[in-house]
Amino acid sequence: MTSNFQTYHEQTPADVKEAKGLHLLTQNTPNGQKVQIFLEELATTYGTEWTTTLIDTSTNEQKKGWFLSLNPNGRIPVLVDNTRTPPHPVMETSAQLLYLLQHFDVEKKFGFQDELEQSEVIQWLFFWHGSGAPYQGNMTFFRKAQEQSSFAITRFRKETFRVFGVLELQLSGKYTGQAKDYLAGRGKGKYSVADMGTWAWVKNWRGSGFTDEEMGAFPHLLGWIERIGERQAVQRGIGGKYVLV
Repeated sequence: MTSNFQTYHEQTPADVKEAKGLHLLTQNTPNGQKVQIFLEELATTYGTEWTTTLIDTSTNEQKKGWFLSLNPNGRIPVLVDNTRTPPHPVMETSAQLLYLLQHFDVEKKFGFQDELEQSEVIQWLFFWHGSGAPYQGNMTFFRKAQEQSSFAITRFRKETFRVFGVLELQLSGKYTGQAKDYLAGRGKGKYSVADMGTWAWVKNWRGSGFTDEEMGAFPHLLGWIERIGERQAVQRGIGGKYVLV
């Protein structure tokens, strides 16, 4: 069956339309960092290779037609798999993490072969995607907005703090009797895309306006943040190679 789908256009930058293999269009924000981190982990584990285009969202490059053909939502990051014909774009960070997990993590080092443990990965990935990032993102937006809304700031601050508490419950094992090092998996859990997708946001708690005293209520969460941040691939995934100059 032939397809009329057109991945690239005349206005598509050369480094995007001439890319081979995996190509990531990103900016070094929490959402971009989720996928950057996973690619760095895959590189460490399997030697996975990809190329990158850094997008300056302040110029609204992501709202141009060439970008919208890859992601109609006009948001970064976008992952393009040029090994497919036609090249296959993937939008939404959780979908990108799951796509990479399915097609590039052949040994499921960052997921699980067991379907019930993998279900936990999906649950926590979706929890943060739907119930965490929107609250923390909106709180940051309204805190920095020129027109201040105390109602909006208070609401999103309370909800962000609440979901931090949900993560603490999971990691502490308060109701399950099993403290965990990572969000998903039996026993103490295993580092997975669920952690990557959540950590990229939660690590910024100070920048979101929370105090050390407040976060002291979440000792297991703080330990988790530190544990993941020590990984070399994580440090590379948020590092200088992804910073616009």
